[in-house]
Amino acid sequence: MRAMILAAGRGERMRPLTDHTPKPLLQAGGKPLIVWHIERLVSAGITDLVINHAHLGKQIEQALGDGSQFGAHIAYSDEGSALETAGGIAFALPLLGDGPFAVVNGDIWCDYDFGALPARAAALSASGEMAHLVLVDNPGHNPKGDFFLHEGRLTGSAIGTQHSALTFSGIGLYQPALFANIPRGSTAPLAPLLREQIALNRISGEHHRGLWMDIGTPQRLDELDKQLHASQNAGHA
Repeated sequence: MRAMILAAGRGERMRPLTDHTPKPLLQAGGKPLIVWHIERLVSAGITDLVINHAHLGKQIEQALGDGSQFGAHIAYSDEGSALETAGGIAFALPLLGDGPFAVVNGDIWCDYDFGALPARAAALSASGEMAHLVLVDNPGHNPKGDFFLHEGRLTGSAIGTQHSALTFSGIGLYQPALFANIPRGSTAPLAPLLREQIALNRISGEHHRGLWMDIGTPQRLDELDKQLHASQNAGHA
């Protein structure tokens, strides 16, 4: 299966750091954020990668090359100007193949086991569902959450659940058909597509209870950097 890493965002909240460096190349724990994803996908056996870009995108291509340094094959989807999440995925569909593919936000850090994705993708193909989302506990900046999860299904309300909404991690599996009606090159957000399919009971999900962080501000980047260096130092002790 293939995986796409979303790397086209401007990173307004990360300025001035992103004025001259694309957000995925900002470093934490001694390596760029996007490299953490690439290495963990490759270690899970997912080596065919697609990376979209817009703002300072050529820097991303220069830094990562064809992916061979990581044991991967990287294809790039140059949007020119960012098309939002669904628009960017639709634009990259010719690179993503005919089966379910994974998508990972480039500006998160998470210890989710990417090795679980191929089996989840096979289940998605068999079920005819349109997507499978990884949800996490709500961070302080998103206290109300995004979606409800009930017995492995995403629902639009708390009815039938014993829990509050959870936050979408930025990690998901998708069928190409989900994006088939988005004109290539148009701007389109992801949330409306997901909510439409949730209403049709066609999205499954899981709750990841491990580490997760949305690296949306310089403060969170600094916090992650300190955490990773601390864990690296502990590992060498």
